[in-house]
Amino acid sequence: MIAGAAPLPRTEVIKKVWEHIKKRGLQDAANKRMINADAKLKPIFGKPQVSMFEMTKLLNAHLK
Repeated sequence: MIAGAAPLPRTEVIKKVWEHIKKRGLQDAANKRMINADAKLKPIFGKPQVSMFEMTKLLNAHLK
């Protein structure tokens, strides 16, 4: 889990995902606007790489 099991506001979930991305160096080196999915993010993204803006849209689809 990236954000934990407890309910969090949308802003906190996005913050935790960004912490995960930065901690694991998942931003594309050539284009920092692109995020490379690791094993935890691939089920959310559904593909190996997404843009920052697309990532937010995909995360919102998983939040209530």
